[in-house]
Amino acid sequence: MVYYKIQGSIVRIPVGKIVGLIRTYPEHAQEMNSPVLEQLHFFLKPESAVIFNNQVIRLPPQSAHVHHEVELGVIIGKTCTNCAPDHALEYVFGYLVGLDITARDIQTDAKKQGLPWGIAKGFDTFAPLSDVVLKKSIPHPNNLEIELQVNGVVKQHSNTKHMVCTVEQLISYISSIMTLKRGDLILTGTPEGIGEIQDGDRLDARLDSYCSLHVTVKKNNVMLS
Repeated sequence: MVYYKIQGSIVRIPVGKIVGLIRTYPEHAQEMNSPVLEQLHFFLKPESAVIFNNQVIRLPPQSAHVHHEVELGVIIGKTCTNCAPDHALEYVFGYLVGLDITARDIQTDAKKQGLPWGIAKGFDTFAPLSDVVLKKSIPHPNNLEIELQVNGVVKQHSNTKHMVCTVEQLISYISSIMTLKRGDLILTGTPEGIGEIQDGDRLDARLDSYCSLHVTVKKNNVMLS
């Protein structure tokens, strides 16, 4: 079982299901040559993909093009089903900055064939997460700077105010489809600036001044037969 690292707390909460939103930032949709969706869509990542600060993203041998995507993460604190947007933040435990690492070539090939692309999102180490910031420390999640540097160079920089939906609307929508439980994580989508990561890279992400994430990248040459 994998547990969140929580700032200033000894509470132990296991990571539940990871729900990843797509195309929530218009500029990212544009760089992917895709329209902003009229209705929200999401995918699931396994908790086995989670790593934490100062750990290593392993590039799988099955993929030649792995990309970074920095995102605001929202951790659910109690069971949430069909909640209204006005009450959605009542179900939040805290926030973090995370990376939705993606095997872009595998995803692209799956899209062309009309197949699901969970494999592209689900490799081990493909969900690096910062320490959790308690909800009371972040009263306004819809106006937070988010940034990712690769080897000291800013690659992604935006603000959560540019998302097409508020955090409250995202929680409400997802909870209308599936029950969210304590420890579930919503990755709210990535802004523009995604790009490839390579063996030896260092990735430094931050959510405003509240939390940060630092991981490195290594090539994994082991492939199961």
